[in-house]
Amino acid sequence: MTARALTIAGSDSGGGAGIQADLKAFAAAGAHGMSAIVALTAQNTVGVTAVHELPAGFIAAQLEAVFSDIGVDAAKTGMLFSRAVIEAVAAFLADHPVPVVVDPVMIASSGAQLLQDDAVGALVTRLFPLATVVTPNLMEARRLVGDGTRGELAARLVGLGTRAAIVTGGHGDDAVDHLFDGRDHFEIPVERLDVRATHGAGCTHSATLAALLARGLPLVDAARGAARAAADAVRHGLPELGGGDGPVDILDVKGRT
Repeated sequence: MTARALTIAGSDSGGGAGIQADLKAFAAAGAHGMSAIVALTAQNTVGVTAVHELPAGFIAAQLEAVFSDIGVDAAKTGMLFSRAVIEAVAAFLADHPVPVVVDPVMIASSGAQLLQDDAVGALVTRLFPLATVVTPNLMEARRLVGDGTRGELAARLVGLGTRAAIVTGGHGDDAVDHLFDGRDHFEIPVERLDVRATHGAGCTHSATLAALLARGLPLVDAARGAARAAADAVRHGLPELGGGDGPVDILDVKGRT
């Protein structure tokens, strides 16, 4: 049966991150992609100029429509923006348990705030306990649990209630994704590339992880596959698009022309 993966996140009008990146990553990883949009952004490679949050009732209606008919093998959350959105998403997922990747998107690569300050607590208390794995980058992990090595941060994140954590390796001195599954630590080397096209890399990583979990892969194998996919997307990125950091390209559009 075709694997079914759902993204619960915001829309990026520039097509580089958010649900647009997630759906491309789902397709590349061999899963049917679906979306529940929680917010619209006016966004390009330079920055985010406006955010329009959707009503909690409409978010729940999107989730109900997908779960009740097509079904979901795994889901991921990305930009959730507000406490109200998090509460709505958490309430639904608590009643419809599936493997969930929580990507705690807080700050856009352009520096725009994508998670309101009063929503951080709700993210930790409501969504982390429902997560199969959380996937913060180094800065997000430090904001959540303070300073430390990636291994220490991953362990502290699990201490907050999630079953597993991956502190991704796109930033900092050590080029590794560090996975702690509540029992064992795994270091997954990541390839860093000198390409001015990394917009959407984090979304691509977490979406690929969700798609591979939807396909039934064990977490460690899915994490390795997500690391490879994110690197490939940066390698084939599109720096010529826009005036800022260009979008990654998981589908290698240039290679198909």
